[in-house]
Amino acid sequence: MTHRSTSLALLVALAAAPALAQDDAPRGLVRNETGALDGYTLFTPLRGTETHLIDMEGEIVKTWESEWMPGQSVYLLPNGNLLRCCRAENEVFAGGGEGGRVAEYHWDGDLVWEYVCSDESRRQHHDVDVLPNGNVLLIAWEIVSRDRALALGRDEELLGTGHWWPDCVLEVRPTPPKGGEVVWEWHAKDHLIQDRDPEKPNHGDPAAHPERIDVNADAFSLGEAGAGPMTKAEEERLRALGYVGGGDDDRDRRPRRDRGRGRRDRRSDWMHTNSVAYNPALDQIVLSIKTLGEVWIIDHDTTTEEAAGPKGDLLYRWGNPAAWSAGPVDERRLFGQHDARWVNAGDGWNLTIYNNGRGRPDGDWSSVDEIALPLAPDGTYRRAPGRPFGPEQLVWTYAGSEGDRFFSSFISGAERLPNGNTLVCVGEGGEVFEVTRDGEVVWEWHCPIAGREPGPGGGPPPGAGRPAGDGPPPDGAGGRHGGGRARYGLFRATRVPKDAPALAGKSLGKRKSF
Repeated sequence: MTHRSTSLALLVALAAAPALAQDDAPRGLVRNETGALDGYTLFTPLRGTETHLIDMEGEIVKTWESEWMPGQSVYLLPNGNLLRCCRAENEVFAGGGEGGRVAEYHWDGDLVWEYVCSDESRRQHHDVDVLPNGNVLLIAWEIVSRDRALALGRDEELLGTGHWWPDCVLEVRPTPPKGGEVVWEWHAKDHLIQDRDPEKPNHGDPAAHPERIDVNADAFSLGEAGAGPMTKAEEERLRALGYVGGGDDDRDRRPRRDRGRGRRDRRSDWMHTNSVAYNPALDQIVLSIKTLGEVWIIDHDTTTEEAAGPKGDLLYRWGNPAAWSAGPVDERRLFGQHDARWVNAGDGWNLTIYNNGRGRPDGDWSSVDEIALPLAPDGTYRRAPGRPFGPEQLVWTYAGSEGDRFFSSFISGAERLPNGNTLVCVGEGGEVFEVTRDGEVVWEWHCPIAGREPGPGGGPPPGAGRPAGDGPPPDGAGGRHGGGRARYGLFRATRVPKDAPALAGKSLGKRKSF
């Protein structure tokens, strides 16, 4: 993409700011053109404790400070409070997207609620969503012992050296100022099927039961790119980005009692669910299951007891028929995807998905894909006998122009805006742009905040004011043209329209630089 209008004030500030690393391409505002949705963009750098709101010129108008490093997603609530996922110390669960704490901050910055989901049995990660009643949905890993996993039919070779971490979804009723009550829960381990051992539970043909989860389908058995044990170079790259914690001298990442549970063996993290989104009109939840290359929809209109049985089975799944033996690997449509979101299409419901694209047959490139859901009037999903769920064709997709594609192998997101445009965050390079339905980019901004290394216990970076490390980007680092710097990474970015209830009566400042 060509740079049409870069903020001069911001570039001058970048040249002088000791806490910002230089890049071989300008950072900050790239363009702001007619047709962009007027408002503010919310983001949290992966390597910092601050959350920022910037205006359409790329200048900061509001900042919230936290004592904890980010646990990925962040949202501005209708009342103007900030809901932020944060890191919490954990000696058992460690991997990409780790969090463990949900914190709510008043507009003035005071902490008004904190909930910790981080112990030896489970740990929150990646994302949360807020229900209309104020309860919070969160994703969490939960521990299943090797013996229990084997008893459920999990292949021993797929377990690797550690325990097994299937995901669960918890609904928490906040009890400020600290804590919360789990009032509903759904567990993937309650909805399994396996075809390896008729003497073990849930034996059957996965292709005949799309509502069940094949306990032996995962990134390894499906051949996902990069699914093997993490190399040292990969681990250092994720650490540099701030997506996982520091080394063993970091109290948030002290040596594990069981090294087999640690991040170096990714086989523990079976699903790597990286987004959760609630639809109040349907009372349904969509999940993005990265390792299987699928999005799933489950029913929230159940009790916890019902959610553990057939009523809690999958209502819909799309993206990779091979995950349930319903098609060959070459029918896969999603590759390491993130951020599945509901879109009201007027006469039905669609989903937008950031399709990261690592491991596509024709090379690595990202896209934002929109699908129309085959929703029936009773809230179920239509499927032709013997076929995977539709659709076969996308409603809309954007991948940039030929020779100017964007790519981020992980993190990232996309959001449909009220004006019909789509806000895209190419996470690894920290690049955010707004694109029209016709593929015209009308706003673009590249995060100029290089960030700093995490501090002890998931806390703030040590050595305030210490410049971020310079040097060449890691091999394969993302960015619009594959040359972005990991130190600018963003999990996501979201647009807050000027007339949003969250901003009503709020005072917004203005700073000319970061």
